[in-house]
Amino acid sequence: MDIRENLLKIKSALPDGVQLIAVSKFHPAETVKEAYDAGQRVFGESRVQELTAKQPVLPGDVEWHFIGTLQTNKVRHIAPFVAMIQSVDSLKLMREIDFQAGKCGRTIRTLIEVHIAGEDSKHGFSTGECRSLFAEDVLRQFAHTQVCGLMGMATFTDDTEQVRREFGALRTLFEEIRCMPAVDRSVFRELSMGMSDDYPAAISKGSTMVRIGTGIFGARQYF
Repeated sequence: MDIRENLLKIKSALPDGVQLIAVSKFHPAETVKEAYDAGQRVFGESRVQELTAKQPVLPGDVEWHFIGTLQTNKVRHIAPFVAMIQSVDSLKLMREIDFQAGKCGRTIRTLIEVHIAGEDSKHGFSTGECRSLFAEDVLRQFAHTQVCGLMGMATFTDDTEQVRREFGALRTLFEEIRCMPAVDRSVFRELSMGMSDDYPAAISKGSTMVRIGTGIFGARQYF
């Protein structure tokens, strides 16, 4: 598995304005460093314990994105350094992120996770709940978080039309929210959707961030 070659191939296929999040979960720090040495700077992790183990031993200019389900009692472990939390799936979690960011004297960028898939195992606000957050300006109360957009995961299926419909629905919601009076369009501009198996469909529907792991690092290494 040639990580440098994989990175170059993927990056060369990404349109301007689409950021690559290299999903390094279940891969050791040494493997992540290979991607770093190949020029990648933004990495995504989904387990707090794994992220806090890697962060101190990798270069300080790595931009870490948390992309998995995050328990409120673990926010404090990543608040001092995480660049973005893409998986905000409740107001309770947002409150804790805001609190911990304030304690660290930081502002943490976040994405609101929206449940768009036909699977109960996926997390996130419903479309209606998400719309209300912005229409009612609920998020204004948080001084130490910056809501930069939305994140969603499509159904794990071979039905590419279903995947495209789900991504399309999230894009429609994203554009609707951007037009709301309380929303700052200069900040609310990220739409994170698409992983190794479905990122071309996500890009076709307007994704600005793709989260790719297997396509870069190969099969997960459980350690």
